[in-house]
Amino acid sequence: MSLMAKAAVKSYVPALYSLAVIQFNGSGGSRTDKDLQAGVALCARAAFLGHVDALRELGHCFQDGYGIRQNITAGRRLLMQANTRELASLLKSLVKQQPNHHHHHRGLNYEQFNCISGSGCSSMSNEPASEGHPVNVFLKEWFELGLGEMGEGLRLCSHKGCGRPETRAHEFRRCSACGTVHYCSRGCQALDWKLRHKLECVPIERWLE
Repeated sequence: MSLMAKAAVKSYVPALYSLAVIQFNGSGGSRTDKDLQAGVALCARAAFLGHVDALRELGHCFQDGYGIRQNITAGRRLLMQANTRELASLLKSLVKQQPNHHHHHRGLNYEQFNCISGSGCSSMSNEPASEGHPVNVFLKEWFELGLGEMGEGLRLCSHKGCGRPETRAHEFRRCSACGTVHYCSRGCQALDWKLRHKLECVPIERWLE
């Protein structure tokens, strides 16, 4: 934690966002150790420095009034900015993948644009797929393969691009509809819903039918 704090003081953006999630969850302590205002402040700093996940998380905080006075309009604006930045990043990566021949210098075609924008590819749901940072992917694979030890009853964040583990039982939020998936943050929950969970979520009421 001290190394992460030192990195955050030096405005290392991933450290700022990680500390924000820790403050939101009270990670490493009890539920009473949550500091929502500190989480919002750290998120705002990381978002200002260009961290897309922090920008998305801050948008959800404004929409829900979580740790800050509710402002739905501001929240939607921040979420749109986050989506736009991710789409721009995806477009840039796709352009780089185009064959470097003179007869291919036409950019993206209509079908490609439809798919990445969501209008022609339902699984994308207007959100470019996030592969996750290599560190997050490594963490998730590390724990899922049993190479890392987790306490009894503790879970990983269900978003495939995260990999953050719980530090106490029931630390992460769960899907209010099905209750079968758990997330370290609102941002991870929103991304996983668009990328995967909306196709799998079955309300608890249907289990009883």
